[in-house]
Amino acid sequence: MDSSPRSSITGKVKRTPWWMKSLTGWSYVIFEMLFQKMQARHLKNPLPLPPLHDVTCIVTGSTSGIGLETARQLAVSGAHVVMAVRNQSAAHDLIMKWQDERHGTSLLSVEVMELNLLSLASVVRFARAWNLRSKPLQVLINNAGIFSMGEPQKFSEDGYETHLQVNFLAPALLSVLLLPSIIKGSPSRIINVNSILHYMGFVDTDDMNFTSGKEKFNSAKAYSSSKLAQVMFNSVLQKRLPPEAGTSVLCVSPGTVHTNVARDLPKLVQAAYNLIPLFLFSAQEGSRSALYAATAPEIPEYCKALKADEWPTCAYISHDCRPTRAAIEAHNTRAANEVWEKTLDMIGLPLDAVEKMIQGEEVMCKYRDS
Repeated sequence: MDSSPRSSITGKVKRTPWWMKSLTGWSYVIFEMLFQKMQARHLKNPLPLPPLHDVTCIVTGSTSGIGLETARQLAVSGAHVVMAVRNQSAAHDLIMKWQDERHGTSLLSVEVMELNLLSLASVVRFARAWNLRSKPLQVLINNAGIFSMGEPQKFSEDGYETHLQVNFLAPALLSVLLLPSIIKGSPSRIINVNSILHYMGFVDTDDMNFTSGKEKFNSAKAYSSSKLAQVMFNSVLQKRLPPEAGTSVLCVSPGTVHTNVARDLPKLVQAAYNLIPLFLFSAQEGSRSALYAATAPEIPEYCKALKADEWPTCAYISHDCRPTRAAIEAHNTRAANEVWEKTLDMIGLPLDAVEKMIQGEEVMCKYRDS
């Protein structure tokens, strides 16, 4: 299915002007913010979870906000949780705090591993270290992300725009490199914390770094486009995984959440942001969609049904833990395949990386340690 409008002369996808996409995207945010609590009133907070004693979960960005709540609740429910973070000291402090709050009851099964998404070599090291354990991984939650609103353009040590790398490229590399462990953990799940702002994103595979001059950079463009690319890439990943792999691939929207993202906003916007707490989700409320995607027993069958129906995108779960439709741009299968191929090139993997890993073959990444 490819429902994107095309020029009869060039055959290229017609792109909606940025100002129109921006207006539409921010209107979605305002609507979501005003009505999200009403839409999610059927959900309990915290979300009740089943016992998870035989489940291993990796959660990136788990020292603050949604990731912190996600990791804590999974651990309290009995899962073995791996906090994949830059700040290992902060993670260890949190584990001690969570344990103290249990007042001497059973110990939580939580460990900390270093992961810096601004370094693709760090992603390779992390995945290699985990895969060498030869242990199954049931749940990968790509939660970490940045939105440096109003900030000038910045680049990672790998030369990629920081929103693109942290929100999309590094999680994509992590998901692919961990496939041997994820398939071993079947039935397993790859969950990507996305955003309603992906509706105003666009992806130009010739200029994903915003360096050609075709599009003037701003952080909202970079953030929303990285989130749209995430949906498109994972939609192809879901199709590439055979049924026998037993892996469900999903994107989830947490809602409009009161988290540390405000630290990156302009002072005036921070002030407004702090004036509307009654409408915003707490981090605990924002974690519900990821937790639902990670634990709900109906998720594998839902993902399987979408794939059987040849639905063009991976499953997308909204802030109210109900299935929803991803942005129309994500339904363009030709563009999604272009994003897939470009992404594998950018993260240093061969085009047949997934197929080789499914067959148990070793795949080399150009960002491996020398």
